Amino acid sequence: MVQCGIPPAFGLNQMTTERPGAMSSTSAAAPRRFKWRARNIAITVVLLALATGVGLHLARRGVVPAEAARDRATAVPVSVAKAGHQDVPIYLVGLGTAQATFTVGIHSQVDGKLQDVFFKEGQHVKKGDVLAKIDPRLFQAALDAAKAKKAQDEAQLVSLQKDLDRFKTLGSKGFETQQNLDQQQGKVDTTKATIAADEAQIETAQTQLDYTDIRAPSDGRMGVRLIDPGNVVRASDTASIAMLVLTQPAFVTFTLPADTLDNVRDAQKRGSVEVLAYDRDNKRELSSGTLATIDNIIDPTTATYKLKATFANADEKLWPGEFVNARLHLDTLRNALIVPDAAIQRGPNNLFVWAVGDDNTATMKPVKVGPSTGGMTVVTSGLNDGERVVTGGQYKLRKGAPVSITDKVPDEKGPDDGAS
Repeated sequence: MVQCGIPPAFGLNQMTTERPGAMSSTSAAAPRRFKWRARNIAITVVLLALATGVGLHLARRGVVPAEAARDRATAVPVSVAKAGHQDVPIYLVGLGTAQATFTVGIHSQVDGKLQDVFFKEGQHVKKGDVLAKIDPRLFQAALDAAKAKKAQDEAQLVSLQKDLDRFKTLGSKGFETQQNLDQQQGKVDTTKATIAADEAQIETAQTQLDYTDIRAPSDGRMGVRLIDPGNVVRASDTASIAMLVLTQPAFVTFTLPADTLDNVRDAQKRGSVEVLAYDRDNKRELSSGTLATIDNIIDPTTATYKLKATFANADEKLWPGEFVNARLHLDTLRNALIVPDAAIQRGPNNLFVWAVGDDNTATMKPVKVGPSTGGMTVVTSGLNDGERVVTGGQYKLRKGAPVSITDKVPDEKGPDDGAS
């Protein structure tokens, strides 16, 4: 047996036996292990150097880890407006209906055939204009008969009057009795009464004949014709030939809550009360008028009362039967502080606004408000003139959050004619 030397990479007590002339396997693996270990160490050093370089580069560019980014607050995009002072008109708004001054159904007052129609649908007519005509022949004949009857009775009266004169002459000479004289006088008086009845019959026949001309009872606009010429019409018919409406001036009847009655009466005592009529969308003004009357009762079922306003309606924008929003000018608040309605937020305990300070951070401010008009709300306390308030993007805000203004509302704003 041959004892080999101890390799330096192994322990001093480690020994192996090999056949004479053969290379040791342990001696061959040792260099390879040294190479792999050195390579791993080199790769680790390179990766650490790369990580350190990347970290320094990102730090110089301001990139922070995700945890730090979550801790830093980002600016919230909002739109703002400035609180400002101006005169604010206060309106009461009620749903109403436009009405014509006159609404008349055109009917025939006599029975007969509708011979002619002289108006056009939608035509403006004057009082007294002939609108239609009923066949007049029967009524003309009745008038002629009444006149002939009167002429007959008048001729008889002349004869009876002459007889009476003769009776009176004979009676004065004693040749005729008083009884015969009285009887003759009675005949004359009876004939005179008959003539008076004939005159009344003539007037009746003349009136019936006049009714064959159907005339406009007032100025106005004609509606759609409902009966054509050739049809037989009767005075008892419920259907009209057409409708005539007078829309200049026009009325609007509307309702308001009962708790506003005293305020409206106080405004009426101060003078004429303006009423504006708006369309159903409450965007376009149709006409301007004045309050005419307040109804004398309050409806207990709805706790409302009726009002009527008069409008000149020169351009006929108020159409009979149209639903409108009536705005009654109750009062004007002088030099009131206002903000847009969108700025007012409702919290669990009170109303508040988000105010933006000079450092562009948001602050929650409780406020007290008054009436609203035209998209603007009167603020009675909690804000100062010129303060910026958030009008959009509030749902992302929290106390002290930075903001970025993306849509700045113009400083000068005038309320539309709205009401609350």
